[in-house]
Amino acid sequence: MTEHEIWQAHRTSNWSRWTIVVAGIGVAGFSCADALMQLGAHVIVVDAADGPRQREKAQILQALDVPVHLGFVGELPACDLLVVSPGLRPDDRLILQAQQAGIAVWGELELAWRLRSSESAAAWLLVTGTNGKTTTTMMLESMLAAAGYKTCSAGNIGNSLVDVVMHDDREVIAVEVGAPQLPFVYSIAPVAAACLNIADDHIDHFGSMEAYVAAKGKVFERTQEACIYNVQDPITEALVAQADVQEGCRAIGFTLGSPGLSMLGVVDEYLVDRAFIENRADHAQELALISDVHPAAPHNVANALAAAGLARAFGVPAGAVQEGLRAFTPAAHRIAEVRTVSQVTFVDDSKATNCHAAQTSLLAYEHVVWIAGGMAKGQSFDELVQAAQPRLRAAIVMGVDQEVIAQALARHAPDVPVVCLSRTETGAMEDAVRLAFDHARPGDTVLLAPGCASWDMFRDYGHRGDVFAAAVSALEDR
Repeated sequence: MTEHEIWQAHRTSNWSRWTIVVAGIGVAGFSCADALMQLGAHVIVVDAADGPRQREKAQILQALDVPVHLGFVGELPACDLLVVSPGLRPDDRLILQAQQAGIAVWGELELAWRLRSSESAAAWLLVTGTNGKTTTTMMLESMLAAAGYKTCSAGNIGNSLVDVVMHDDREVIAVEVGAPQLPFVYSIAPVAAACLNIADDHIDHFGSMEAYVAAKGKVFERTQEACIYNVQDPITEALVAQADVQEGCRAIGFTLGSPGLSMLGVVDEYLVDRAFIENRADHAQELALISDVHPAAPHNVANALAAAGLARAFGVPAGAVQEGLRAFTPAAHRIAEVRTVSQVTFVDDSKATNCHAAQTSLLAYEHVVWIAGGMAKGQSFDELVQAAQPRLRAAIVMGVDQEVIAQALARHAPDVPVVCLSRTETGAMEDAVRLAFDHARPGDTVLLAPGCASWDMFRDYGHRGDVFAAAVSALEDR
């Protein structure tokens, strides 16, 4: 079997001709293996990990006669195609072995695109960016549903895109795309795509900021109708300018200011459209009120504008944009108000796992007691502290890299009280909440926006947010 033939593969191909290695048995890898097995391919699954989650999925696949090798450290098995998990770095040894041998390497997105029905394939609307992807994708899904479309969200959001396309029961899919999913896509042609922002993240995965930005830019390749970019983030505009899009595809900006021609933006209390209306040179279409966005923090309004841009590119009417925003329920641990205790509001933004996300969250509140810390992933907190310093009432820092944050606070906010917690177990969160409350004044916000990964003390960011909420409840009970 030649490499050329596998590149022609589609849903109705004779997959039994090919041996395919799936690297990774997480959500994406398991779904890819299952779908390929159903199509008749000879599938081999490998994963370097060998934990309970991997074993549970391996047991299911092995019962279907799919060979699974956990704790795998060997050479790439002979195959026609390597399908890779987004958890594998682009320089992973299996990927390099495949490339050196002339074997095709695809990610889940590429495979899903090829497995779409030739008769009833759903349209794809793509959302990427360093921060805000999940919220924007869910807002978009809500707008599409309000317009009456059979839709769902999938991809990096947790629902396997391969599973969705194999069922052929959607008209349009809101696809969240993380940067690690993008290096191995080639033929995807979405109706529209958006890049929300670019900030330092996944540098350890890609090896450099340049490689990370280049991966993000692939989301715009072959886009059909509209590339949505952030006017406040010039890198996103540059990525649109550099993209090899289809003829007639438009560049559409979104801004928190008054929109120019071919933009969406804000005028007074309204979200407005000057891109998808006939008389856009002289007029703007009201889409929704700022108060329809929940919560109406500036970066969340930007998310709503990006989602609206994608929806409008697909033909969603203005009324459905507003209805979708009103019906939207934010995902957990994203600037979620937990409760108010003695006029102090506690907000859980545990999903703010990098500096950019934490900074946008901090700037949404006037007076903040900041709970931060965890695994800093090599980030610098200087710019964040400089921007947030006027709003900081105090800071409570915890976790393995707390000193990095404490030093940035000492350099740029020397008058802000800082408490460093020595406890390293999850119970430290109760201390952090109590100390934050002690430093807060009526009307202040105690904000969990760690700016760091959670794995040094918690299972994941969700566990961290849940422990925070429990600590707030305990505080209120006392």
